[in-house]
Amino acid sequence: MCRNSGNSEMVASNKSTLEEVLDIENNMAQWVLNPPDPPSMLRQLVDNVKDTLLPHPHPNTFSSLRNQPFSKRAFAFLQGLFPILASFQNYNAQKFKCDFMAGLTLAIFAIPQCMGNATLAQLSPEYGLYTGIVPPLIYALLASSREIVIGPGSVDSLLLSSMIQTLKFPIHDSITYTQLVFTVTFFAGIFQVAFGLFRFGFLVEYISQATIVGFLAAAAVGIGLQQLKGLLGIVNFTNKTALFSVVKSLWTSFKNQSAWHPYNFIIGISFLCFILFTRFLGRRNKKLIWLSHVAPLLSIIVSSVIAYKINVHEHQVKDYRVEVLGPIKGGSLNPSSLHQLTFDSKVVGHLIRIGFTIAIISLTGSIAVGRSFASLKGHSIDPNREVVSLGIMNIVGSLTSCYIASGSLSRTAVNYNAGSETMVSNIVMALTVLLSLKFLTGLLYFTPKAILAAIILSAVPGLIDLKKACEIWKVDKMDFLACAGAFLGVLFASAEIGLAIGITISFAKIILTSIQPAIAVIGRLPGTDSFGDVQQYPMALNIPGVFIVSLKSAWLCFANSNLVEERIERWVTNEKAKHGKGGERTFHHVIIDASSLTNIDTAGIASLVELNKNLTSRGVKLAIANPRWHVIHKLRLSNFVTKIGGRVFLSVGEAVDACLGTKMVSV
Repeated sequence: MCRNSGNSEMVASNKSTLEEVLDIENNMAQWVLNPPDPPSMLRQLVDNVKDTLLPHPHPNTFSSLRNQPFSKRAFAFLQGLFPILASFQNYNAQKFKCDFMAGLTLAIFAIPQCMGNATLAQLSPEYGLYTGIVPPLIYALLASSREIVIGPGSVDSLLLSSMIQTLKFPIHDSITYTQLVFTVTFFAGIFQVAFGLFRFGFLVEYISQATIVGFLAAAAVGIGLQQLKGLLGIVNFTNKTALFSVVKSLWTSFKNQSAWHPYNFIIGISFLCFILFTRFLGRRNKKLIWLSHVAPLLSIIVSSVIAYKINVHEHQVKDYRVEVLGPIKGGSLNPSSLHQLTFDSKVVGHLIRIGFTIAIISLTGSIAVGRSFASLKGHSIDPNREVVSLGIMNIVGSLTSCYIASGSLSRTAVNYNAGSETMVSNIVMALTVLLSLKFLTGLLYFTPKAILAAIILSAVPGLIDLKKACEIWKVDKMDFLACAGAFLGVLFASAEIGLAIGITISFAKIILTSIQPAIAVIGRLPGTDSFGDVQQYPMALNIPGVFIVSLKSAWLCFANSNLVEERIERWVTNEKAKHGKGGERTFHHVIIDASSLTNIDTAGIASLVELNKNLTSRGVKLAIANPRWHVIHKLRLSNFVTKIGGRVFLSVGEAVDACLGTKMVSV
């Protein structure tokens, strides 16, 4: 008796569920016409900030542990703020050993690079070491990446010096120049945090990959040319990176042979060959890769001994035959630079502009490095969180005598090859650099400037990607034009002009693409209920009495709406002239597939209104298929849905069925 009762209840339940499903299917068109209102701009902004600072909940996060003890919920909350805590859940002695050895390897590799990049930025070497301490520590706590190694980069350093020296030459006033560098770093950090919190990371995408390839190649050439000063020991050398300026300065120096010192060239070129040779050996034999990692530090030690032997008998630094770094400040933690930030109204506008440019360049390289190495280890990163982490570390860095820091491709590769497991390797590297700064800076007095130039020059080939440039040429000529424009602009003018040229060409490509009427006539594919472009699929069948077009653009706006309207009307006229007899209509319905259209502006709506008016005057009805959320919302607000008699459908197939009054049959 109970079993029969249970069966009856189950049947009734299934019947109720079936009725609900049928009711939803019958009212599906109403959901298309009357969806919920899209979230407001303020709601989207709040959600963006929450999603960036507190990642989406998953089975181990705070929101899913409401019934658990407070300690577990608190730890889950802290884990959301500091992703490095998640690494410690399964941490063991073996992982720490891998991280510790990777951190020591990184420090050996990073110390000479940090000093070299600081000199490239026209700063004293100790500022490069400062930048190798605080930013990596902060980034290790906040970032979602497990691989990126933070520090001063050669491209950022070159860009920083080339842009700031238009305001103040470091040779004339090094104190003011350093203050400007800290202020630019502060503004760059502010911009990066804003990009992440408000999800303005799309601005980074406006610098296309082609532009970056050209910019990096030209920057590499500029970096190499600038190192000729240290490599040759030239006393009077231009601070500009433009090719003509450097060649002119070289010619002047060689005419006056007393202005340069051959000893510097011999030492620099010898150890440059040594570093490149060890790198070659490391690529040929993976067991010798450690040699390429220690080669820069080994070069500094040996060359310092040589420079000491050559210069020890000279009484004054100006008489040294090998130029050396001289005294380097050390023996303490990073000094505060809060009081050195300058917001003088005469230069603050220029500093903000420079900070904005460097923020975007720094983000582009860092995110690219993070994504590349995350994919190698089979996990992903949160780009917006990465951007916020980079911004916070640069803000704090600007207050602790650091200049702009970013993700380094070369150091990240070293970290990966050294077997790093977590961001603890960054912490070990930073602490090792700190100990070196405190106890070993006195030993760097006789480090030749030519060695730092050689270390930087050894990294130049990695920035020039000829293979990628050839690939861009094969795939997209417009992209190659942006690549070439950025390269030539940086090489013959300046970094800002080169970037402006590359971005302008990229924008021109976007504009040209957006204003083209990206629409296609579509037909039903034989044997299916699917529709496709009749040019791509010549076997596609036309539906008698129905003319179907698909909008391929993501946005119907002022730039392309008139062209789209004119193209559809011309097709309608041509079809009538081609198939009509005595001027009679060959179809009675025009269906627009709006599935690819993500947004529409008032000009786009006006063009649809005008199109509907013209079609109606010819006795042709207009219908819309599969409009996206924001599109149908705006069409309802503008009363366009009412003007076309509510002919809005979930799919092209449903629109065809409604227009023909029959169910479409596959053939």
